[in-house]
Amino acid sequence: MLLSGSGKGQPGAVPGWVGYALLPVLNLVAAFVLSGLVILVIGENPVDVLSLLLSEALGYPEAIGYTLYYTTDYIFTGLAVAIAFHCGLFNIGGEGQAYLGGLGAGLVALALTGWPWPVVALLAVLASALFGAAWAFIPAWLQAKRGSHIVITTIMFNFIAASIMTWLLVDVLIRPGSQSPETREFDPGVWLPSMDRALGWFGIAIPASPLNLSFLWALACSLLFHIFLRRTRWGYELRTVGRNERAAVYAGISPARNIVIAMLISGALAGFVGVNEILGVQHRVILNFTGGVGFVGIAVALMGRNHPVGIILAALLFGVLAQGGGQLSFEYPTINRELVMVIQGLVILFAGAMENLFKPQVEALFRRRGAAATETGRG
Repeated sequence: MLLSGSGKGQPGAVPGWVGYALLPVLNLVAAFVLSGLVILVIGENPVDVLSLLLSEALGYPEAIGYTLYYTTDYIFTGLAVAIAFHCGLFNIGGEGQAYLGGLGAGLVALALTGWPWPVVALLAVLASALFGAAWAFIPAWLQAKRGSHIVITTIMFNFIAASIMTWLLVDVLIRPGSQSPETREFDPGVWLPSMDRALGWFGIAIPASPLNLSFLWALACSLLFHIFLRRTRWGYELRTVGRNERAAVYAGISPARNIVIAMLISGALAGFVGVNEILGVQHRVILNFTGGVGFVGIAVALMGRNHPVGIILAALLFGVLAQGGGQLSFEYPTINRELVMVIQGLVILFAGAMENLFKPQVEALFRRRGAAATETGRG
């Protein structure tokens, strides 16, 4: 496939960066152009609206903190979807896995009242990974051993996770005397430090925001993701299964084992959302704290081409939409959250289902340019 760079060095070949950079940018531009037309239809100036959206997301330090807070969740879920994609799996269960990951982090924080936060944070990371991976294990096993479709089972497990969390927070973990389905607040000493507090230790002052140290962990996970996939034998085997399962079997690689491994890692990565939300922001276990981040992670992975750098950039884009879009209704009463969801949906549409919309034209352009350059060189 020429866009993957396989034709590098051949006359008229299309450079690999076109598929990883140029096409996503063209898709994004198309999505925003169509979004501008929608905004124009409802009677607002699309340039003013989109300018305000960017300003409220990136225009001042507090807004940047909120944007990066949303970005953190999207990095975790984007990586979770991507690792499954590399093994040929479509994990739609990131929402449920993140939900259970938050439960694991919350149970650690509830149990370790009075402990130093670094110890609690480490154990919460491990617990969130364990709970998220455990929730991904059953769909993985059913796919590997019974042939059950991973899409169907992970969707079902999202609903099961929601039901379990509702039962736990209504009947088991609810704060005594409370009518609200949530646990008691964690001891402040075990909260994951916010970024403004952490930077304050080094004399750097920034405005308060939900951004916390889990953002750094998300970046670290992106690096570990790349090292695992590209620098280890396990990552090679996992990618081989995703590319060609029959060839993997011929090479002595077990597809079943790698399916389970990929889903366990995927569930663990999604579970880290719980560290950001429960330990870093909410400071208690509440219902629906995920807010759909598991589904947004699918778009982030698609738009980021399942590469950690692309996932970080795509997560930042959706972070901008989440933060900036949430502020638009204060300035424009005709623009509500539903319109922001339309913009997100258009980005998802062009980045996912229509990702190859401009591919034939771009390929033809680069082939013509390459052929012309070859002819010029021969002349």
